Amino acid sequence: MIHQRLKAVRVAMTSLRLQSMLVTELPHVRYLTGFSGSCGLCLLTPTDQFFITDRRYKSQAPQEVRGFKIIIAKQTLFPLLAEKKLVPANSRMGFESQHVSVADMLTLKRLLPLRRFIPAANILEEVTAVKDEKEIELIRIAAGISDRVFQRLLKLVRPGVRECDLAAEISYLHRMYGAEGDAFDPIVASGERGALPHAHASEKKIRKGEMVVLDFGCCYRGYNSDITRTLAVGRPTSEMKKVYGIVLEAQRKAIEGIQSGVAARSIDAIARNHIRRSGYGRYFIHSLGHGLGIHVHDPLRLSALSKAVLEPGNVTTIEPGIYIPGRGGVRIEDDVVVRKSGCEILNTSSKELIIV
Repeated sequence: MIHQRLKAVRVAMTSLRLQSMLVTELPHVRYLTGFSGSCGLCLLTPTDQFFITDRRYKSQAPQEVRGFKIIIAKQTLFPLLAEKKLVPANSRMGFESQHVSVADMLTLKRLLPLRRFIPAANILEEVTAVKDEKEIELIRIAAGISDRVFQRLLKLVRPGVRECDLAAEISYLHRMYGAEGDAFDPIVASGERGALPHAHASEKKIRKGEMVVLDFGCCYRGYNSDITRTLAVGRPTSEMKKVYGIVLEAQRKAIEGIQSGVAARSIDAIARNHIRRSGYGRYFIHSLGHGLGIHVHDPLRLSALSKAVLEPGNVTTIEPGIYIPGRGGVRIEDDVVVRKSGCEILNTSSKELIIV
């Protein structure tokens, strides 16, 4: 598996005429090497690959890293690139320009003069966009963990419970069921706060008659899940019940349209057009979905502006929503694998309106 990943990166390096490629984004480092620590980088050349970390991981690195020459730094990592003469002078060195800070870039230029630093954005993102079956299985397990958490939440969401207490339970339950941790800070938004797509869980107490948006995910062995369900606490208003049905139908139609070779923007249009025809178009204020994998937001976007075409092995979220200021919101989200014909939904939690 590691060999195939390195081969794909080297093909991209050749197209950019790079003599080396520096990988510093930790999820990408883990993807290439298997290293799960918090400090490490990779340097790839056409014929070799090096992994550099510090002394805290002297014992861990050999247990996890395969296929790389491991170098242990006494202090910071970048100086070893120069000390070990890993990057030839007058060579073209690619770097992950969207992940390297200005300060780090200045340090690299000071340590490695006479090298040409070539921005190589999205090389790893493009390689990781198509998942193999082992990767899909890890995402499936992560989604399963979040599904189990949702089942427990059904017993916890009640009038008088604070949003932040539910968010804390989500984080606890993720770890209890085997996840490394949350994929992102859980979103718990009740009542009118449900109209905020990325609301932080607050100290607000849930009230009877409110809708509650629950958006959360976990990381399992480096791969992420992302699920959203919206519950009604007591009998919902007729409008919010109607809105829920519109969002659910928009998601169903979009999922039915997914298959290999379809433009990502056309899937967004399916859901968006349904919501618009139902009279709520101006309240759907974000893209339909995003890629999912070693990042909770992989570069693939299902939006009106996307130029992507879906491929087998892409994993994406499908998450239409309607957000009405002052009244509340509804979002429903699943993790979906693109197949040659159709798609596979990884989540198993019910999407029918649940009243607790």
